Amino acid sequence: MNRLTGAIATLVLVCLQPSLAVASICDGLQHVTLAGAAVTGVQSIAAGAFAPPELAAAAPQTRQQLAGLPAFCRVMISARPSIDSDIRIEVWLPQAGWNGRFQAVGDGGLAGVIPMSVMAEALAEGYATSGTDTGHVGGNADFMPGHPEKLVDFAYRSTHEMAVAAKAVIAAFYGKAPAWSYYNACSGGGRHGITSAQRYPGDFDSIVAGAPSWNQARLDAGRIGVNLFVNRAPGSRIPENKFPMIHAAVILACDGLDGAQDGLIENPRACPFDYGSLLCKGEDGPSCLTAPQVESAKAMTSPFRESKSGRVLLQPHLHPGSELWWATLGSPEPLPNSLARVRNFHLKDTQHAFRLDTIAQDIERAAKMDKGLLASDNFNLKPFFERGGKLLLWHGWADPQVPAENTLIYHDNVVSVVGETAKSSMALFMMPGVLHCRGGPGPDAFDRMGAISKWVEQNEKPVRIVATRHSGGKVQRTRPLCPFPQVARYQGTGDMNDESNFVCVLGTAGAATR
Repeated sequence: MNRLTGAIATLVLVCLQPSLAVASICDGLQHVTLAGAAVTGVQSIAAGAFAPPELAAAAPQTRQQLAGLPAFCRVMISARPSIDSDIRIEVWLPQAGWNGRFQAVGDGGLAGVIPMSVMAEALAEGYATSGTDTGHVGGNADFMPGHPEKLVDFAYRSTHEMAVAAKAVIAAFYGKAPAWSYYNACSGGGRHGITSAQRYPGDFDSIVAGAPSWNQARLDAGRIGVNLFVNRAPGSRIPENKFPMIHAAVILACDGLDGAQDGLIENPRACPFDYGSLLCKGEDGPSCLTAPQVESAKAMTSPFRESKSGRVLLQPHLHPGSELWWATLGSPEPLPNSLARVRNFHLKDTQHAFRLDTIAQDIERAAKMDKGLLASDNFNLKPFFERGGKLLLWHGWADPQVPAENTLIYHDNVVSVVGETAKSSMALFMMPGVLHCRGGPGPDAFDRMGAISKWVEQNEKPVRIVATRHSGGKVQRTRPLCPFPQVARYQGTGDMNDESNFVCVLGTAGAATR
């Protein structure tokens, strides 16, 4: 066989077996040149054949999700923007049916892993997708002491490095850049999203940020302070067996404010419930709260203040309707992630003992020592908005971990700083009865990417989004999500679990404290 005949034969084989050509292009990505980063591995994954080592320890649902993925090219990258950096990044590229878009995803908590489950969702929808471990391995804070560059990576640089590297890989694989670049994440990942809008306005065309834990240092130290107050004396902490009683009283008082008796408080800010109304008339019992317990309830649902001066130390607080999950902040010990971040990063004392009488100093010191790394408090998003960027914020009203008020404050500050441009480029959707990122009695799932892509690509800002709650694999209820400050109101007839029987109306702010 001469050279020409061999070339023709190879061309025919490639045409007959396009998967071979795709695999060849995938393998070639091993040699892609990246700025400040290098490809460390490439795999051409056949449909249904993805079986990384992480799969063995994953939850059954995640194993099923990853095992059912379509064929894709997996690219593993190490970015080293500093001498102490090692940011692990993965880019997954559909071998067929690419929708022409890029969706970067993020992870919450202390990260330390590639968010494969969220990447899998994006890949299954036809996106080229990417994720990062944020520059360290393992969901802990052990990397923080003595590694200032890794702190920068964790705070924001890893997301930027991921965006740059992923776009280069996508262009090399498909021969063209993605038409649109999106970011989608919740919690700590949501904070990474709004931080990208602040620091790198050109990285993404739009950002979906759920329950973003911005102002992280003050939030962490403040949550520790709330926990110390709840545990300030024997008998001041509310026993968990009282949570259902408290929640039932709140639901009885405020459930019907939206016209529907469905177990959900549509607008907790308008709920006038006073936890003092549950004060025991005599001895302590399962159907009432002692005076110290009433004070603990009010502490969790009001801005946290210094006891002597009354100065506000932490503004975000829990809302009525969150009572069943008060153990998150009101347990015998503070949140482990909060302790880890404040000790290892902000106070730089891994053994620091927190006390109620010194928590005010600890909160202020933590916020000062953060030096803007996890604050994400630049509200001037004008550069992001002026280049056409869109920001879709969402948060569960019953979130017991990152108070919903945190996102409301961020939203209002951006509007105050940017003005009218923010109103046309940013939208906030509050979700009644929804916990941290997911879960709870409220509908917690909605088509985030469908809403944001329609807004970005067709200039149709979402004015109503349908959220769904599934149970046992079936749709249990649907509910409209209305752009803040609007709220959903039942029209008076029809199934209360059907979103079509609700309309969006302007809500009321209500009281800020209980």
